[in-house]
Amino acid sequence: MLIKGTQDKAGGVSIELTPMIDMVFLLLIFFLIATTFHQSEREMKIALPDATSGGPISAALKEIIVNVDAEGAVIVAGRTLGLDELRTLISGRVAINPEQKVSVRGDRAAAYAHIVNVLDICKASGIAEPYIDTVFVE
Repeated sequence: MLIKGTQDKAGGVSIELTPMIDMVFLLLIFFLIATTFHQSEREMKIALPDATSGGPISAALKEIIVNVDAEGAVIVAGRTLGLDELRTLISGRVAINPEQKVSVRGDRAAAYAHIVNVLDICKASGIAEPYIDTVFVE
């Protein structure tokens, strides 16, 4: 003869919160310790040696950002350039750094032909993959 318990099975499945809370505390402790180590490295009093060949990143190693405005003018670092000047600039940078990166930012009202001209110059100058910047809209 089977005797049924008096437990009510209508309660459904329950979720144990204790293991979840344990994991949250372990992650919290891990991140607190990791950031403390990072901070202590930064606060060490170390006198770095001088170097003549080091220094800030040269202009040749920085990414070139080419802006094309609505009228088709090409602007690099705040200066308006002609297509020949742009070709000279990019070719010179590629000669120094073959891995040079170029981002092309075209105004949405600009004719596509202006942006294609800039991309053409990039490819002809040796840029393997020029980037086209866009804005993500949700």
